[in-house]
Amino acid sequence: MSLRIIFMGTPDFSVPTLRALSHAGHEIAAVYSQPPRPAGRRGLELTPSPVHRFAEELCIPVLNPLNFRNPDDVERFKAFDADVAVVVAYGLLLPEAVLNGTRLGCYNGHASLLPRWRGAAPIQRAIMAGDARTGMMIMKMDKGLDTGPVALSEEVEIPIDMTAGELHDLLSEVGAMLMVEAMHRLEQNDLPLSEQVDEGVLYAAKISKEEARLDFNQPAIELHNRIRGLSPFPGAWFEAEIGGKAERIKVLRSQLATGEAVPGTVLDEGLAIACSEGAIRLMRLQRAGGKALETAEFCRGTTLPVGSRVG
Repeated sequence: MSLRIIFMGTPDFSVPTLRALSHAGHEIAAVYSQPPRPAGRRGLELTPSPVHRFAEELCIPVLNPLNFRNPDDVERFKAFDADVAVVVAYGLLLPEAVLNGTRLGCYNGHASLLPRWRGAAPIQRAIMAGDARTGMMIMKMDKGLDTGPVALSEEVEIPIDMTAGELHDLLSEVGAMLMVEAMHRLEQNDLPLSEQVDEGVLYAAKISKEEARLDFNQPAIELHNRIRGLSPFPGAWFEAEIGGKAERIKVLRSQLATGEAVPGTVLDEGLAIACSEGAIRLMRLQRAGGKALETAEFCRGTTLPVGSRVG
C-alpha cells in the first residue's frame, strides 16, 4: 500500500523529505514549489528552486502558483485527488480550501520543538537564543501559523559550536525519516495527534539585515550564538580598517575565548576579540568578494594588529 501525496516545498531543506517519500514507495502526484527566482551575479536568470529541480529529475509535475487566491489554483490542487499533502518549508500560508483539499489533510515538517519557535527561522533563532536542544516535529496543519496538533517529534542536541548550516543539514535528514514514519502510520490509521500546549510559545521572525552586524559591547556568548546562528547565511559581520579604509568582514565560525580589554580590541594574533564580558575567537572569516578562510590563512593576507579596534 502507498499514499497518493502532493508535496509542497522549496529550499534544499525540503529535498531529503521528497526523496525519502519517493523511495518509500509513495506516489507523488504533484510537487508545489515557489516560482523560479532571479539568480546569478546579475540576477537576470530565473532559477527553479532546489525542490523544483529535484522533482523534474523524478519526472513529477511541478506547479508554481504565486499564491492560492485564484480559485483555479485551488481547484487544480483538489483535482489531483490526493490522499494527503506534505509541506516542508514551502514558503506560503495555505488557505483552508487547500488545507482541506485532500482526503487526510496537510502535514508539515517543522524544524523546532513546538510551540517554541513557530514561524520562518526556527533553526537560526534556536541557535541565536543559545538553545541546547531542538528537533523536528510533524504536525497536522490548521489555519494558524504552526499551531496545528503534533503527530511525531524527534529531539536533537545543539552543541555549543554548531552552526545553523550544520543544524539545517542534520534536521533535514531527521525530518525526512520522521515524515516517512508519519505517512506510514497515517496509512495504517495509527498516527496520534496531540494539541500544542499554550505555554512556551515563541515566534521565529525572519532574520533582518540589522541583526547581522556584530556589536562587541555585548557578552561573548551572545556574539558567539549570533555568529553560528547566522552561518553560513547571511553571515554575521563587523568592520575593520584595512589599507586605510573600513571594510566589512564576515565571521562564519567562532569560539569562546578568554581575555579582557576595551570591547572590540584585538587581543592576540589568533584574532581573539574582547567583548563586554569575555572574549571571542574568530575562526573562519570572509572579506567582501573573497573566499571564506580559516584564521591562519586569513591573517596571511589581512592584518588586524594586536591592540587595534574592530567593530
